Amino acid sequence: MAALPYIVGNWKMNGTRAMLNEARAIDRAAARFPKVQVAVAPPATLLYRTRDAVELIGVGGQDCHHKESGAFTGDISAPMLKDAGADFTLVGHSERREYHSESDADVKAKAEAALSAGLAVILCVGETESQRDAGDAEAVVGSQLEGSCPRTDGAVDKLSIAYEPVWAIGTGRVPSVEDVAAMHASIRARLVAIYGDAGADLRILYGGSVKAENAGELLAIPDVGGALVGGASLTAESFLAIVGAAASMGAD
Repeated sequence: MAALPYIVGNWKMNGTRAMLNEARAIDRAAARFPKVQVAVAPPATLLYRTRDAVELIGVGGQDCHHKESGAFTGDISAPMLKDAGADFTLVGHSERREYHSESDADVKAKAEAALSAGLAVILCVGETESQRDAGDAEAVVGSQLEGSCPRTDGAVDKLSIAYEPVWAIGTGRVPSVEDVAAMHASIRARLVAIYGDAGADLRILYGGSVKAENAGELLAIPDVGGALVGGASLTAESFLAIVGAAASMGAD
């Protein structure tokens, strides 16, 4: 597993220029946590300004189009993200899969476009509540990985996976430690099947109602290499509490 835990804040469709103060506060505090890799994914309107405002933390996009350019009104390409200062992008978040009807093939194409543009990728997977209740969670996530993971040369070097059970996102509900451990082990096995030995070192983040109160417990689970944080990343105070929990775990 990667040496440093990776704590990423996904601001989603939140934030105006006033949010840059939160980004600056996170960036200043990052110096106190050298054993944690910290990043935020602001809305596209703040990407360039966030990159300009911070020095120590990563800055990324929340999505990208699979084409480099063209007649795709309202979309943003991976080269555009790179030009605006992004280091990485999310792809395949459940909200994109659900509300924009993105398929595994769409997610794979976006991931490969991002890698081609020189961005790192955080690829999101996760099951719905009904799929978990039916006992299909691991099969669903495994299928998403098979269909979504990029297969380009060197992809494994800039790829992280984020497991976000859809039913836990923004709900305050969190799966049990046992359930998270079982899913992350299943994801690890699937990554090894896809990428060979290199899959054993891919970082797997957990996301879904992560907060200061549960971060330490979640990050202590085997094969949990960090967290993708939603609502708790919108203020420096709550986000840094999670970063601090990761720092207390020490480097692997």
